[in-house]
Amino acid sequence: MCRNIRTLYNFAPPATEDEVQAAAVQYVRKISGFTKPSQANEAAFARAVAAVTEASQQLLDELVTSAPPKDREVEADKARARAAIRYNVTTA
Repeated sequence: MCRNIRTLYNFAPPATEDEVQAAAVQYVRKISGFTKPSQANEAAFARAVAAVTEASQQLLDELVTSAPPKDREVEADKARARAAIRYNVTTA
């Protein structure tokens, strides 16, 4: 799966419409192979993004969990720490 698509479920605050749409765009780009579709494919690309956005939002709305929501800043700090290890970056 595309690395740019991030988990959107069970965060405080919840994912915004823009985040859901951005994930949908990344997904459609990945499966179509286009970063920007041609004029001939633009309408189909836009319909696909809209459909994936709608399905993704419906999924997020219907999922249930007993786990407490994750904090976005804590998760971002963890991701930065993993990246520093992966890319052998030292912090000053």
